[in-house]
Amino acid sequence: MTKKLLYLLVAICLACAESMEAQETTIAPQNQNGNTVNVGVMLPLHDVDGDGRRMTEYYRGILLAVKELKAEGMNVNVRAWNVPIDADPRTTLLQNGTTDCNIIFSPLYTKQVKTIGDFCRAYNIKMVIPFSINGNEVDKNPNIYQVYSSPDEMYATSMQRIAEDFAGFHPVFIDCNDTTSRKGAFTFGLRAILEKKGVQYNITNLRSSDEMFAKAFSLNQPNLVILNSGRSPELRAAMDKLDALTRANTGVRVSLFGYTEWLMYARIYKDRWAKYDTYIPTNFFYNEQSARVQQFEKRYRWAFHQDMMNALPHFAATGYDHAMYFIGGKSQWMQTPLKFQKTPGGGYRNKAYMLIHYKNDGGIDAIQY
Repeated sequence: MTKKLLYLLVAICLACAESMEAQETTIAPQNQNGNTVNVGVMLPLHDVDGDGRRMTEYYRGILLAVKELKAEGMNVNVRAWNVPIDADPRTTLLQNGTTDCNIIFSPLYTKQVKTIGDFCRAYNIKMVIPFSINGNEVDKNPNIYQVYSSPDEMYATSMQRIAEDFAGFHPVFIDCNDTTSRKGAFTFGLRAILEKKGVQYNITNLRSSDEMFAKAFSLNQPNLVILNSGRSPELRAAMDKLDALTRANTGVRVSLFGYTEWLMYARIYKDRWAKYDTYIPTNFFYNEQSARVQQFEKRYRWAFHQDMMNALPHFAATGYDHAMYFIGGKSQWMQTPLKFQKTPGGGYRNKAYMLIHYKNDGGIDAIQY
Protein backbone atom coordinates (compact mmCIF):
# COMPACT_ATOMS: atom_id res chain seq x y z
CA MET A 1 0.00 0.00 0.00
CA THR A 2 1.39 3.41 -0.97
CA LYS A 3 1.73 6.31 1.45
CA LYS A 4 -0.58 8.30 -0.83
CA LEU A 5 -3.36 5.72 -0.38
CA LEU A 6 -2.78 5.59 3.36
CA TYR A 7 -3.03 9.37 3.71
CA LEU A 8 -6.16 9.37 1.55
CA LEU A 9 -7.87 6.78 3.76
CA VAL A 10 -6.96 8.66 6.91
CA ALA A 11 -8.27 11.89 5.41
CA ILE A 12 -11.54 10.17 4.48
CA CYS A 13 -11.91 8.85 8.01
CA LEU A 14 -11.20 12.21 9.63
CA ALA A 15 -13.81 13.77 7.35
CA CYS A 16 -16.49 11.23 8.32
CA ALA A 17 -17.69 13.19 11.34
CA GLU A 18 -18.22 16.24 9.18
CA SER A 19 -19.95 14.29 6.41
CA MET A 20 -22.37 12.74 8.89
CA GLU A 21 -23.81 16.23 9.34
CA ALA A 22 -24.72 16.36 5.64
CA GLN A 23 -28.36 16.40 4.61
CA GLU A 24 -30.05 13.04 5.04
CA THR A 25 -32.91 12.06 2.79
CA THR A 26 -36.10 10.17 3.61
CA ILE A 27 -38.06 8.72 0.71
CA ALA A 28 -41.78 9.46 0.72
CA PRO A 29 -44.23 6.88 -0.66
CA GLN A 30 -44.25 7.23 -4.44
CA ASN A 31 -48.03 7.37 -4.81
CA GLN A 32 -48.83 9.56 -1.82
CA ASN A 33 -51.32 11.44 -4.02
CA GLY A 34 -53.12 8.24 -4.96
CA ASN A 35 -51.52 7.95 -8.40
CA THR A 36 -50.15 4.75 -9.89
CA VAL A 37 -46.42 4.13 -9.43
CA ASN A 38 -44.71 2.80 -12.55
CA VAL A 39 -41.62 0.81 -11.67
CA GLY A 40 -38.95 -0.27 -14.14
CA VAL A 41 -36.35 -2.99 -13.59
CA MET A 42 -33.44 -3.02 -16.06
CA LEU A 43 -31.07 -5.77 -14.99
CA PRO A 44 -29.68 -9.04 -16.40
CA LEU A 45 -32.76 -11.19 -15.89
CA HIS A 46 -31.78 -14.53 -17.39
CA ASP A 47 -30.54 -18.01 -16.50
CA VAL A 48 -27.31 -17.89 -18.49
CA ASP A 49 -24.91 -17.18 -15.64
CA GLY A 50 -24.64 -16.17 -11.99
CA ASP A 51 -25.32 -12.51 -12.69
CA GLY A 52 -28.65 -13.35 -14.29
CA ARG A 53 -29.70 -15.75 -11.56
CA ARG A 54 -28.77 -13.31 -8.79
CA MET A 55 -30.60 -10.41 -10.42
CA THR A 56 -33.63 -12.61 -11.10
CA GLU A 57 -33.80 -13.34 -7.38
CA TYR A 58 -33.41 -9.61 -6.62
CA TYR A 59 -36.32 -8.90 -9.01
CA ARG A 60 -38.42 -11.54 -7.28
CA GLY A 61 -37.83 -9.73 -3.99
CA ILE A 62 -39.16 -6.55 -5.58
CA LEU A 63 -42.25 -8.44 -6.71
CA LEU A 64 -42.89 -9.75 -3.18
CA ALA A 65 -42.70 -6.21 -1.82
CA VAL A 66 -45.01 -4.89 -4.53
CA LYS A 67 -47.56 -7.60 -3.77
CA GLU A 68 -47.51 -6.53 -0.13
CA LEU A 69 -47.84 -2.84 -1.00
CA LYS A 70 -50.77 -3.56 -3.30
CA ALA A 71 -52.49 -5.44 -0.49
CA GLU A 72 -52.15 -2.22 1.53
CA GLY A 73 -53.91 -0.25 -1.19
CA MET A 74 -51.05 1.13 -3.29
CA ASN A 75 -51.33 1.20 -7.07
CA VAL A 76 -48.10 -0.16 -8.55
CA ASN A 77 -47.19 -1.38 -12.02
CA VAL A 78 -43.88 -3.17 -12.64
CA ARG A 79 -42.17 -3.67 -15.98
CA ALA A 80 -38.90 -5.54 -16.35
CA TRP A 81 -36.33 -5.59 -19.16
CA ASN A 82 -33.47 -8.06 -19.53
CA VAL A 83 -30.29 -5.97 -19.88
CA PRO A 84 -27.32 -8.39 -19.99
CA ILE A 85 -23.68 -7.42 -19.87
CA ASP A 86 -23.29 -7.10 -23.65
CA ALA A 87 -26.51 -5.12 -24.18
CA ASP A 88 -26.69 -1.56 -25.44
CA PRO A 89 -29.03 0.06 -22.89
CA ARG A 90 -30.13 2.60 -25.50
CA THR A 91 -32.06 -0.20 -27.21
CA THR A 92 -33.92 -0.93 -23.98
CA LEU A 93 -34.61 2.75 -23.30
CA LEU A 94 -36.33 3.09 -26.68
CA GLN A 95 -38.93 0.47 -25.81
CA ASN A 96 -42.51 1.32 -24.88
CA GLY A 97 -43.16 2.20 -21.27
CA THR A 98 -39.68 3.38 -20.28
CA THR A 99 -40.56 7.08 -20.21
CA ASP A 100 -43.61 6.34 -18.03
CA CYS A 101 -41.47 5.02 -15.16
CA ASN A 102 -41.34 6.91 -11.89
CA ILE A 103 -38.42 4.83 -10.68
CA ILE A 104 -35.96 2.45 -12.35
CA PHE A 105 -33.79 -0.13 -10.57
CA SER A 106 -30.68 -0.37 -12.75
CA PRO A 107 -28.00 -1.21 -13.83
CA LEU A 108 -25.69 -3.98 -12.67
CA TYR A 109 -22.77 -2.99 -14.90
CA THR A 110 -20.74 0.21 -14.66
CA LYS A 111 -20.58 0.78 -18.41
CA GLN A 112 -24.38 1.14 -18.52
CA VAL A 113 -24.68 3.71 -15.73
CA LYS A 114 -24.21 6.94 -17.66
CA THR A 115 -26.59 6.08 -20.50
CA ILE A 116 -29.41 5.04 -18.18
CA GLY A 117 -28.61 7.85 -15.76
CA ASP A 118 -28.82 10.51 -18.50
CA PHE A 119 -32.18 9.05 -19.57
CA CYS A 120 -33.52 9.16 -16.00
CA ARG A 121 -32.36 12.74 -15.58
CA ALA A 122 -33.98 13.81 -18.84
CA TYR A 123 -37.34 12.31 -17.85
CA ASN A 124 -37.07 13.06 -14.10
CA ILE A 125 -37.06 9.38 -13.10
CA LYS A 126 -35.47 8.15 -9.87
CA MET A 127 -32.64 5.73 -10.65
CA VAL A 128 -31.60 3.22 -7.99
CA ILE A 129 -28.20 1.58 -8.50
CA PRO A 130 -28.51 -1.43 -6.20
CA PHE A 131 -25.08 -3.08 -6.36
CA SER A 132 -21.38 -2.44 -6.85
CA ILE A 133 -20.35 -0.10 -9.65
CA ASN A 134 -17.33 2.08 -10.35
CA GLY A 135 -17.32 5.75 -11.29
CA ASN A 136 -18.83 8.88 -9.82
CA GLU A 137 -22.03 9.49 -11.78
CA VAL A 138 -23.87 9.83 -8.46
CA ASP A 139 -21.85 13.00 -7.81
CA LYS A 140 -23.14 14.54 -11.06
CA ASN A 141 -26.68 13.27 -11.49
CA PRO A 142 -29.34 14.35 -8.92
CA ASN A 143 -31.66 11.50 -9.96
CA ILE A 144 -29.28 8.73 -8.87
CA TYR A 145 -29.50 6.83 -5.58
CA GLN A 146 -26.40 4.69 -5.10
CA VAL A 147 -26.96 1.93 -2.55
CA TYR A 148 -23.55 0.26 -2.58
CA SER A 149 -20.79 1.43 -0.23
CA SER A 150 -17.20 0.78 -1.30
CA PRO A 151 -14.74 -1.06 0.96
CA ASP A 152 -12.81 2.20 1.42
CA GLU A 153 -15.95 3.92 2.70
CA MET A 154 -16.64 1.03 5.08
CA TYR A 155 -13.03 1.11 6.31
CA ALA A 156 -13.18 4.85 6.91
CA THR A 157 -16.36 4.56 8.96
CA SER A 158 -14.97 1.61 10.92
CA MET A 159 -11.84 3.61 11.75
CA GLN A 160 -14.02 6.41 13.05
CA ARG A 161 -16.16 4.05 15.11
CA ILE A 162 -13.12 2.39 16.72
CA ALA A 163 -11.53 5.75 17.50
CA GLU A 164 -14.75 7.06 19.10
CA ASP A 165 -16.71 4.09 20.48
CA PHE A 166 -13.75 2.05 21.74
CA ALA A 167 -11.73 4.93 23.14
CA GLY A 168 -11.24 3.15 26.48
CA PHE A 169 -9.89 -0.04 24.88
CA HIS A 170 -6.30 -1.12 24.31
CA PRO A 171 -5.95 -1.98 20.59
CA VAL A 172 -4.02 -5.14 19.71
CA PHE A 173 -3.21 -5.84 16.06
CA ILE A 174 -2.51 -9.45 15.12
CA ASP A 175 -0.35 -10.08 12.06
CA CYS A 176 -1.82 -13.21 10.47
CA ASN A 177 0.97 -13.75 7.89
CA ASP A 178 -1.67 -13.82 5.16
CA THR A 179 0.11 -12.87 1.92
CA THR A 180 -3.23 -12.68 0.08
CA SER A 181 -4.79 -10.17 2.49
CA ARG A 182 -5.93 -6.73 1.37
CA LYS A 183 -6.64 -5.46 4.88
CA GLY A 184 -3.42 -3.46 5.13
CA ALA A 185 -5.19 -0.29 4.04
CA PHE A 186 -7.51 -0.62 7.01
CA THR A 187 -5.01 -1.65 9.69
CA PHE A 188 -2.34 0.88 8.64
CA GLY A 189 -4.94 3.62 8.35
CA LEU A 190 -6.36 2.80 11.78
CA ARG A 191 -2.88 2.77 13.33
CA ALA A 192 -2.18 6.21 11.83
CA ILE A 193 -5.38 7.59 13.39
CA LEU A 194 -4.59 6.04 16.78
CA GLU A 195 -1.11 7.55 16.67
CA LYS A 196 -2.57 10.94 15.79
CA LYS A 197 -4.83 10.67 18.86
CA GLY A 198 -1.96 9.52 21.08
CA VAL A 199 -3.48 6.07 21.65
CA GLN A 200 -0.95 3.34 22.43
CA TYR A 201 -1.41 -0.02 20.73
CA ASN A 202 0.52 -3.26 20.40
CA ILE A 203 1.26 -5.56 17.49
CA THR A 204 1.71 -9.32 17.82
CA ASN A 205 1.82 -12.30 15.49
CA LEU A 206 0.02 -15.62 15.15
CA ARG A 207 3.45 -17.29 15.14
CA SER A 208 4.47 -15.70 18.42
CA SER A 209 4.92 -17.93 21.45
CA ASP A 210 2.06 -17.84 23.95
CA GLU A 211 4.29 -15.87 26.32
CA MET A 212 5.16 -13.21 23.74
CA PHE A 213 1.57 -13.13 22.49
CA ALA A 214 0.30 -12.40 26.01
CA LYS A 215 2.68 -9.43 26.41
CA ALA A 216 0.70 -7.51 23.76
CA PHE A 217 -2.43 -7.46 25.94
CA SER A 218 -3.40 -5.16 28.79
CA LEU A 219 -4.50 -6.47 32.16
CA ASN A 220 -5.98 -3.11 33.16
CA GLN A 221 -8.02 -2.19 30.06
CA PRO A 222 -10.33 -4.18 27.82
CA ASN A 223 -8.44 -5.21 24.69
CA LEU A 224 -9.78 -4.68 21.16
CA VAL A 225 -8.28 -7.24 18.79
CA ILE A 226 -7.97 -6.43 15.07
CA LEU A 227 -6.64 -8.96 12.54
CA ASN A 228 -5.01 -8.03 9.24
CA SER A 229 -6.86 -10.84 7.45
CA GLY A 230 -10.51 -11.54 6.76
CA ARG A 231 -10.07 -15.24 5.99
CA SER A 232 -11.57 -18.06 8.04
CA PRO A 233 -8.34 -20.07 8.70
CA GLU A 234 -6.57 -17.04 10.15
CA LEU A 235 -9.63 -16.12 12.22
CA ARG A 236 -9.78 -19.62 13.66
CA ALA A 237 -6.05 -19.57 14.47
CA ALA A 238 -6.40 -16.18 16.16
CA MET A 239 -9.27 -17.39 18.33
CA ASP A 240 -7.25 -20.48 19.26
CA LYS A 241 -4.46 -18.15 20.45
CA LEU A 242 -7.01 -16.12 22.39
CA ASP A 243 -8.33 -19.32 23.99
CA ALA A 244 -4.85 -20.12 25.28
CA LEU A 245 -4.37 -16.52 26.41
CA THR A 246 -7.59 -16.32 28.41
CA ARG A 247 -7.06 -19.73 30.00
CA ALA A 248 -3.67 -18.64 31.30
CA ASN A 249 -4.76 -15.09 32.19
CA THR A 250 -8.29 -15.12 33.53
CA GLY A 251 -8.35 -11.36 34.09
CA VAL A 252 -7.74 -10.45 30.44
CA ARG A 253 -10.79 -8.91 28.77
CA VAL A 254 -10.99 -9.31 24.98
CA SER A 255 -13.26 -8.00 22.23
CA LEU A 256 -12.85 -8.73 18.52
CA PHE A 257 -13.42 -6.24 15.72
CA GLY A 258 -13.90 -8.00 12.40
CA TYR A 259 -14.77 -7.61 8.74
CA THR A 260 -18.03 -7.88 6.79
CA GLU A 261 -16.98 -11.14 5.12
CA TRP A 262 -16.87 -12.78 8.55
CA LEU A 263 -20.66 -12.95 8.35
CA MET A 264 -20.20 -15.80 5.87
CA TYR A 265 -18.78 -17.86 8.75
CA ALA A 266 -21.52 -17.06 11.27
CA ARG A 267 -22.92 -20.58 11.52
CA ILE A 268 -19.45 -21.89 12.36
CA TYR A 269 -18.14 -19.23 14.71
CA LYS A 270 -21.10 -17.49 16.32
CA ASP A 271 -20.56 -19.17 19.69
CA ARG A 272 -16.87 -18.29 19.72
CA TRP A 273 -17.69 -14.73 18.65
CA ALA A 274 -20.01 -14.47 21.62
CA LYS A 275 -17.17 -15.58 23.88
CA TYR A 276 -15.01 -12.74 22.56
CA ASP A 277 -17.66 -10.01 22.46
CA THR A 278 -17.28 -9.61 18.69
CA TYR A 279 -18.23 -6.60 16.56
CA ILE A 280 -18.60 -6.99 12.78
CA PRO A 281 -19.07 -3.90 10.56
CA THR A 282 -21.53 -4.19 7.69
CA ASN A 283 -24.27 -2.44 5.76
CA PHE A 284 -26.51 -5.51 5.70
CA PHE A 285 -27.50 -8.22 8.16
CA TYR A 286 -29.74 -11.24 7.60
CA ASN A 287 -30.84 -12.62 10.96
CA GLU A 288 -31.98 -16.18 10.27
CA GLN A 289 -33.40 -16.43 13.80
CA SER A 290 -35.88 -13.60 13.16
CA ALA A 291 -39.51 -14.72 12.85
CA ARG A 292 -40.04 -12.06 10.16
CA VAL A 293 -37.12 -13.38 8.13
CA GLN A 294 -38.36 -16.94 8.45
CA GLN A 295 -41.80 -15.88 7.24
CA PHE A 296 -40.21 -14.09 4.28
CA GLU A 297 -38.35 -17.28 3.35
CA LYS A 298 -41.63 -19.19 3.40
CA ARG A 299 -43.30 -16.56 1.19
CA TYR A 300 -40.46 -16.77 -1.31
CA ARG A 301 -40.58 -20.58 -1.37
CA TRP A 302 -44.35 -20.58 -1.84
CA ALA A 303 -44.28 -17.96 -4.61
CA PHE A 304 -41.34 -19.31 -6.65
CA HIS A 305 -41.22 -23.00 -5.65
CA GLN A 306 -37.58 -22.91 -4.58
CA ASP A 307 -35.37 -21.61 -1.80
CA MET A 308 -33.35 -18.44 -2.04
CA MET A 309 -29.73 -18.71 -3.09
CA ASN A 310 -27.18 -19.21 -0.32
CA ALA A 311 -25.47 -15.83 -0.66
CA LEU A 312 -24.55 -12.74 1.30
CA PRO A 313 -26.34 -10.50 0.97
CA HIS A 314 -29.51 -12.46 0.15
CA PHE A 315 -30.66 -10.98 -3.14
CA ALA A 316 -34.39 -11.48 -2.71
CA ALA A 317 -34.30 -9.79 0.69
CA THR A 318 -32.27 -6.95 -0.83
CA GLY A 319 -34.83 -6.43 -3.59
CA TYR A 320 -37.64 -6.52 -1.06
CA ASP A 321 -35.99 -3.90 1.15
CA HIS A 322 -35.21 -1.60 -1.78
CA ALA A 323 -38.76 -1.80 -3.10
CA MET A 324 -40.35 -1.19 0.29
CA TYR A 325 -38.14 1.86 0.81
CA PHE A 326 -38.28 3.47 -2.60
CA ILE A 327 -41.86 2.57 -3.57
CA GLY A 328 -43.57 2.39 -0.19
CA GLY A 329 -41.43 4.86 1.74
CA LYS A 330 -40.88 2.31 4.53
CA SER A 331 -37.64 2.19 6.49
CA GLN A 332 -38.29 -1.17 8.17
CA TRP A 333 -35.83 -3.59 6.67
CA MET A 334 -35.46 -7.33 6.27
CA GLN A 335 -31.72 -7.19 5.68
CA THR A 336 -30.58 -3.89 4.18
CA PRO A 337 -31.03 -0.58 6.03
CA LEU A 338 -30.89 2.54 3.85
CA LYS A 339 -29.75 5.98 4.95
CA PHE A 340 -29.07 8.38 2.10
CA GLN A 341 -27.11 11.60 2.10
CA LYS A 342 -27.18 14.19 -0.66
CA THR A 343 -23.94 14.72 -2.52
CA PRO A 344 -23.02 18.34 -3.39
CA GLY A 345 -24.60 18.99 -6.77
CA GLY A 346 -25.41 15.35 -7.42
CA GLY A 347 -27.50 12.45 -6.25
CA TYR A 348 -27.58 10.40 -3.07
CA ARG A 349 -25.22 7.90 -1.44
CA ASN A 350 -26.26 5.28 1.06
CA LYS A 351 -24.41 5.86 4.34
CA ALA A 352 -26.06 3.08 6.36
CA TYR A 353 -23.59 1.36 8.68
CA MET A 354 -24.05 -1.24 11.39
CA LEU A 355 -21.99 -3.09 13.93
CA ILE A 356 -23.30 -6.61 14.48
CA HIS A 357 -22.51 -7.34 18.12
CA TYR A 358 -22.21 -10.97 19.21
CA LYS A 359 -22.63 -10.55 22.95
CA ASN A 360 -21.19 -12.66 25.75
CA ASP A 361 -24.69 -13.84 26.72
CA GLY A 362 -25.30 -15.25 23.23
CA GLY A 363 -27.54 -12.42 22.06
CA ILE A 364 -26.99 -10.49 18.84
CA ASP A 365 -27.49 -6.75 18.47
CA ALA A 366 -27.52 -4.80 15.21
CA ILE A 367 -26.23 -1.35 16.23
CA GLN A 368 -27.18 1.22 13.59
CA TYR A 369 -25.40 4.51 12.97
